[in-house]
Amino acid sequence: MHDTPGGRRTRRAPGSPLRGRVAVVTGAARGVGEALARSLSGAGMHVALLGREEQTLQDAAASLPGPSLCIESDITDRAALADAARRVEAELGPACVVVANAGIAVSGPFDRTSAELWQRVIDVNLTGSANTFRAFLPQLAATRGYFLQVASTAAFGAAPMMSAYCASKAGAESFALALRGEVEPDGIQVGIAYLHWTGTDMLSGLDDHPVLEALRRNQPRPARRVHTPDQVARWLTRGITHRAPHIYAPPWLRWCQPLRPLFPALVARTARRELRGRPRDTMSSPVEVLGAGGRADWDSYRATRPSPPRDG
Repeated sequence: MHDTPGGRRTRRAPGSPLRGRVAVVTGAARGVGEALARSLSGAGMHVALLGREEQTLQDAAASLPGPSLCIESDITDRAALADAARRVEAELGPACVVVANAGIAVSGPFDRTSAELWQRVIDVNLTGSANTFRAFLPQLAATRGYFLQVASTAAFGAAPMMSAYCASKAGAESFALALRGEVEPDGIQVGIAYLHWTGTDMLSGLDDHPVLEALRRNQPRPARRVHTPDQVARWLTRGITHRAPHIYAPPWLRWCQPLRPLFPALVARTARRELRGRPRDTMSSPVEVLGAGGRADWDSYRATRPSPPRDG
C-alpha cells in the first residue's frame, strides 16, 4: 500500500517495487535522461522530468506511457529546484527515486577554455547534483528512497582536453560515496552509476577529439562498443529496481573496479603518445561545448548573465 497525493491508499502490484511510485530525473530532455524517464514510466513509475529545454521536455513527457510532469529548471539554481520539488510533491507525490543525471561537457585545452565555461561544467555536473539531493532530501527521507548519482568512467582515468568534465565526474562520485554513509541511518540509499561509451549527442564528435578517439581505439574490442541510451536506461532501471549501490553500464565494468589504480597511468601514456605525434597547432581548435543539451544550457546561462560594461 502507498499514499497518493490526495491521501488515498492504493495497492501496489506484487513483484513491482517501482509501480505507482514517483521518480525524478534531471537532464531528462534528451539522451540517457530521456530514455531513463521512458524506461521508469514503462515500469509503472510516475516520472518528473527536469531539464533546460522546455519544448524538448514536453515532447519527451508526451511520449511516456504513464503519469508525468515536466519542469524547466536550472539545477544550479537552488530556489528554482526548491520550487520544482514542491511541484513534484504536490502534483505527483513525494519522490521515491531521484536520479542526478544532468551533465554537460566541454572539449578543448584548459588554457583555451574560459574560466566561466570551465566553472559552468563543475556547477552543473557536481554542484547541481548536490543541489538536486538537497532539494529532494525531505521527500527521500519520508519515502526512505533511493538517490542515484550518474557518474562516468571518466572518474576512472582523466582524459586531457576534458579537464572540467573529468574533475566534475570524479567529484560527483566522491560526493555520492560521502553522502551514502550520512543518509543510510535515515533509510535513504545512494547508488552510483558508471557509464561508458554511450551514443548520445555528446559523443557525436568523438572522432574529431584526438585523445578520446585514441583512448577508444586502444581499448579492447568489447570496451570500444558504443551503447544506445535505451540499453543504458534498461541497465539503470534494473539497478534502481534493486536499489543497487553501484550500477555499471555496461555490466562488465564492475570487473574494472579492482584495476582502477592502473587506469590513470594507462590513460596518461596513451594521451602522451597521441599528443606527441600531433603538431601543437592541431591541438588548438576552438573550445567546444559537446552536444545539443550542453549548448542549450550554455546559451541559456549566458542569456541570463549581465552584459559587460562598455567603455566610455
